[in-house]
Parts: sequence; C-alpha cells; structure tokens
Amino acid sequence: MEKSIRAGTLALRSYILKNKYRGYDRYDGLESPILKLPLFKNRKIRFIAQQLVKRSPLNIRPLLGIPKGLNPVTLALCLQGNSYLMKAVPGLKDALEEENDFLLTEINRLSSKGYSGMCWGYDFDWESRYATIPAFTPTVVATGIVTNALFEHSMLCADDRSSKMVLDAVPFILNDLNRIAYKDTFCFSYSPRDRQIVFNATMKGARLLAQGFYLSGKKEWLETAGQTVLFVMNNQRADGAWVYAHKDARAWVDNYHTGYILDSLREYIRCSGDKTFQPALEKGLDFYVSNFFEDNTLPKLYDKKTYPIDSTSAAQSIITLVNFAYTEIAANVALWVVNNFQGGDGHIYFRKYKNHFISKVSFMRWSNAWMYVALSKLLAALPEQE
Repeated sequence: MEKSIRAGTLALRSYILKNKYRGYDRYDGLESPILKLPLFKNRKIRFIAQQLVKRSPLNIRPLLGIPKGLNPVTLALCLQGNSYLMKAVPGLKDALEEENDFLLTEINRLSSKGYSGMCWGYDFDWESRYATIPAFTPTVVATGIVTNALFEHSMLCADDRSSKMVLDAVPFILNDLNRIAYKDTFCFSYSPRDRQIVFNATMKGARLLAQGFYLSGKKEWLETAGQTVLFVMNNQRADGAWVYAHKDARAWVDNYHTGYILDSLREYIRCSGDKTFQPALEKGLDFYVSNFFEDNTLPKLYDKKTYPIDSTSAAQSIITLVNFAYTEIAANVALWVVNNFQGGDGHIYFRKYKNHFISKVSFMRWSNAWMYVALSKLLAALPEQE
C-alpha cells in the first residue's frame, strides 16, 4: 500500500528526533581516529582516504570509529522544516515551537567564532580538491543555508531571534570572504581560505545580502548582491544552464546546484524588487524543468543521465518545484521518494544506481534534513492537507 506524503514526512520527523539530530555525513571520513594519526597528515592521503569512505557502497563509518555528528546545517534545515510543518499540521504547533526554541539555541551556539559576523561550517574536517577546510571553518554555502532557514523561520513564525541572526551574519559575507573580481562584477569565495569560483555558492551569499536588505533596508547590501548576481548571470549558458564551477575541472551541470541558483535568484528578485534578471531566471527554470525529471517524476542528478538518483537532488527538486508552482511534479517526486526511497524506520536512502543497487546509508544532513524541509514545504503548499 502506498504511503502518503504526510505519513512519510511524520515518519522522517520521528526518525530525526529519535536520533537527536545527530548522524553521519557523506564527507565525515576524516573524523575517524585512525585517519587522525600522523600517518595521515599528508593532504593527498587525507583526500584519498576521505574519498574511499565517501564512495563506499556500505557504511563503514562504525568500523572506523567515526561518531555521529551534530551539524549546524542539519539543525537549521530542521528549523525550516518545522516552520513549514506548523501550517501543514496545526496540531503539532506546540511541539514544533518547543523544538524550534532548542534548535535556535543550538544554531547560535554552533556559530563559528573569530569572524566579522555570525557564520557556520560543517562539524568535520573536510579535504577537497581545491581547499582544506577544518571543522567549523565557515563557508558561504553552510552560512547561506543556515541563514535562509532562519529567514524563512522569521517570516513564517514572526520570530525576531532568527531575523537578528540573519542580520548578524551579513558582515561575514561582506568582510571575511574573498572576492574574485571580473570587470564590474565579482564572485564570493567558498570560504575565507580559498578563491574558488562556484556559482551556487556566491548566489547563496547574494541571497543572504538581499534578505538582509529586506530586513534592514540597507541599500549598499543590495548593491553588493547585485554585482555578484550579475557575475553568475553573465556565465549562464545559452541553453539556460550553469556549470558547477568556473575555469576548473568541475564543469558538470547537476540538479541540486542548479536548484540552489534558481531559488537564490528568485529570493534576490523577491527581496529586492529588481526584475533585471527575470529573463535569466525564466530561461534557467525552463532548462531545469525540461532536463532533470524523467516522466515528470524521477529526479535525475545530472541533466544527461538518469542515474544515480540522489536524495539531496530529490529533496531540492521538491523545494524548487514548489517555489515555482510546479506542485504536481513536486508531489510526483515526493510520492516516489516515500514509496521507494524511505526505510521502515523513516530515514531516507542515499542513492539508487543504474544497476538498481540502492545505498540505504542514512546521512542526517544530506538525505534526512534536506528531505524533511522538502516534504514539509510541499505539505504546506498542497491545497488540501492529506
């Protein structure tokens, strides 16, 4: 018998609460005590070791002694999901408000210290091809996800605590990130430690500045946001797509990073009232809807390949589709997820591959928290609650 979207959402919520928001992450391999030994100080060895843990079809983290972490992004996404669920399931309002009080306290506690403003990073060391990022080093991506969740909570629940944190995060974007200039535009770096040019990342910075403008009326924040939005729009392909990164090997086009750009651009336009980039938004949205959904149901990770089916891509699909009123397709994706990609304990599976193998590893941030936001947002948008 098919599960409903509501039943799947509540089962997922129960799983997250049972685990107290803690869980494994795709990129947490370096948290193994073994990989903290002197033998693994070499950056290349650390990167390879992390990749082996990340790419293993089975969850070998317990064998390596990797603990379940408490990630501020997970907490923020649960805050955001709770805020949507209050509308969808009014009977849970008191419980959700109590949970949100705890989540706001923890989000505040886990902010990274020593920067110009509030900011957040992941709770594990992370070795990428282009940067070494120690645990809790803030990034524009983590900070942008957290502040967007806070902004949504502020708007939906009229809570000054969350709007204050949004405003307090703006100086981090303005003062601590590097800027890679190009003519009259620029790109924010991924973190204060690098100079990567990643389109979805700089758009999250622009979204935060636009939301800060919406809350404060400070036009200089909006002007700065517009410069980096222009940089990203100048690098949109003729077909409407954006590659992941500029002038390096990461030239793929994928579902969730495209969704991030579209959602951030939509929010910039909504908060600013500036319609300059509306044609770019419409072109990008057309590419997204036309290229990432098989039979208006199956959410593809890449534009030219059906597999793998990825949990974050599925979640972001639902979020972006709801944002742009493609509610029917969003519901198709959600029903596919709860009936094909959710375990009996409520957790969301990681990926399904071309050979039909399903990795059922539970990743608290990557799979569960993102899907909780997506399903809750969809429930709140449906004309009739299930």
